[in-house]
Amino acid sequence: MAGIAFGRFDDSFSLGSLKAYLAEFISTLLFVFAGVGSAMAYNKLTGDAALDPAGLVAIAVCHGFALFVAVAVGANISGGHVNPAVTFGLALGGQMTVLTGIFYWIAQLLGSIVACYLLKVVTGGLAVPIHSVAAGVGAIEGVVMEIIITFALVYTVYATAADPKKGSLGTIAPIAIGLIVGANILAAGPFSGGSMNPARSFGPAVASAAFVFVRKKGKQIMLFFLALFFFF
Repeated sequence: MAGIAFGRFDDSFSLGSLKAYLAEFISTLLFVFAGVGSAMAYNKLTGDAALDPAGLVAIAVCHGFALFVAVAVGANISGGHVNPAVTFGLALGGQMTVLTGIFYWIAQLLGSIVACYLLKVVTGGLAVPIHSVAAGVGAIEGVVMEIIITFALVYTVYATAADPKKGSLGTIAPIAIGLIVGANILAAGPFSGGSMNPARSFGPAVASAAFVFVRKKGKQIMLFFLALFFFF
């Protein structure tokens, strides 16, 4: 197993690296636009922010499809991470340098922010939904839920896409990754929000200015999620 490497600036700013950052930006933008957009569309059609079983299934399916496409289109350029947690796991495993991983994070977070602001513009200023824990679910329980489903996602990436020796197995990686995300949203969505992705949570939080209004007793624990995922 390769060790953790910080990397060099000249490598991280090569033409190939810049293309990878752009690919991560675009892939994350497409994923977040479709995923968050599906939640906004549900709220628009129903006029009710309370999610019912049909809405949960629709949003989970949309996230799964969108991530499948986002990973597939970026796979041959950047690896199709579309998720800072995935990037962190691959950097920790020596699949990429830490410095390159940091630039991946920046591209992913920017892609998510741009997607959410685009949604606000094209929907006429509708509220961008943010992740939060459900009533009766504490912060600790929500964090543990997110740890479990994020581990399932990163493990799936490692099992199908991270190792080039897997050969033809790598071709089904986008499908497997999309499926595990959809399944995890079905399982965790009603409890912790089913994020698994700091970028997916960060963009809506920035677009809705959630970080400014986080309260001590509130249910919005996005900052905690982000800090946990970055150090998980």
